[in-house]
Amino acid sequence: MERQEFKHIHLIAIGGSIMHNLALALHDKGLKVTGSDDEIFEPAKSRLAAASLLPEQEGWYPEKLDARPDAVILGMHARIDNPELKKAQELGIPVYSFPEFIYEQSKDKQRIVIGGSHGKTSITSIIMHVLRHQGRLFDYAVGAQLEGFDRMVKLTDDAPIIIIEGDEYLSDPIKRVPKFHLYHHHIGVISGISWDHINVFSDPEVYREQFRIFAEMTPKAGTLIYDKDDEQVQLVCVPRNTDVNYIGYGVHEHTIRNGKTILHTKKEGDVEIQLFGEHNLRNINAAKEVCKKLGIKVHDFYEALRSFKGAAKRLEKLGESSSTVIYRDFAHAPSKVKATTEAVKAQYPQRRLVAAIELHTFSSLNRNFLPQYEGALDKADEAIVYFSPKTIEHKRMEMLTEEELKAAFKNPRLQVFTDSEKLSDYLKGQNWQNANLLLMSSGTYNNINLEALTKAVLNA
Repeated sequence: MERQEFKHIHLIAIGGSIMHNLALALHDKGLKVTGSDDEIFEPAKSRLAAASLLPEQEGWYPEKLDARPDAVILGMHARIDNPELKKAQELGIPVYSFPEFIYEQSKDKQRIVIGGSHGKTSITSIIMHVLRHQGRLFDYAVGAQLEGFDRMVKLTDDAPIIIIEGDEYLSDPIKRVPKFHLYHHHIGVISGISWDHINVFSDPEVYREQFRIFAEMTPKAGTLIYDKDDEQVQLVCVPRNTDVNYIGYGVHEHTIRNGKTILHTKKEGDVEIQLFGEHNLRNINAAKEVCKKLGIKVHDFYEALRSFKGAAKRLEKLGESSSTVIYRDFAHAPSKVKATTEAVKAQYPQRRLVAAIELHTFSSLNRNFLPQYEGALDKADEAIVYFSPKTIEHKRMEMLTEEELKAAFKNPRLQVFTDSEKLSDYLKGQNWQNANLLLMSSGTYNNINLEALTKAVLNA
């Protein structure tokens, strides 16, 4: 199948995290790029401005479509009645969602799609790190800013493969199908299934069904790589198609010595790495299986892995002293919170662990979803939950109580904060001798100054 050639692309909702990166990638490729949005925040604002792509005014301007771009890309932030979308439809201009466009631009490439409720970004970033270490040409589309890569999207004419982080969330306001159904993978990964996005997938079965569809989209001679120990994954990755290569993986053999993780390998001996936690030891094996399929030798994989520091905001080290380490992690879904908390405690079993999670997403603030967090913070010596009442009001949801949260987490010792300054002061006032701090959120704790907090904790 020939891929479509474009000269001028217009992006509706250009300010989004992945959308502005796509705009920059297309600009890098030499295309004319225009766009609109009703709100654009940093860092998108500065990055678009530096490339002369920042819209002159915020808002929607249907007259921009009079220039008749070759295609329009519709971001998830836009609504179905968006005036620019309506104008594009009236003029008969092709409208793509982000995943449809990535597929359109990679029809002549081998497509590797990393799916799963958790671990997607880490697996994708390990693969990208290894490929770059080996000097391989590849395109990519990933959901986080990765160290060493100045964009979240890269599209070229000459790369033979593309590595895609395959989100199960909806693609766009029109079609409303999961993004990872639209990439048409040759090699697919399912790293784990744990119910999320309650606002879209009303129950765990509907959510799991999206992964079954993804698994069964694996083509003849394609490969499906999956976590063989995950019970939900086992239900969808049934090896029933003899034309598909099914590869299950588990936890990489390892030991922990003095806060360092050592991998045990048959041919390479012991390999010390910078990652840790059982979930990451699974992620490493998933990435290794993908890299094998891409022709990377095992020796080269481990050699590259030694220098991999991890994806941004995934067990990212904010600071360290002789008796304390402070980590932040993007974890917000129950399975991620549990895995991350357990990982830090297992890595430093002799140290007290203070774990604080911000409830920030629609699912995490939903009273019906909260019981999914049962036991998620049990490995922490001190468990803290923070949420902003303003966020609940903004999302038009019912206010939560401390008693509800303690009951949902099944943790009577749980401390609940709704004021970020009080939380910051509380943490600064603790005794941090032989203790670690883990901050988990997809938000900002209402703009807590993490740099100041880190300094205060390390100097306590």
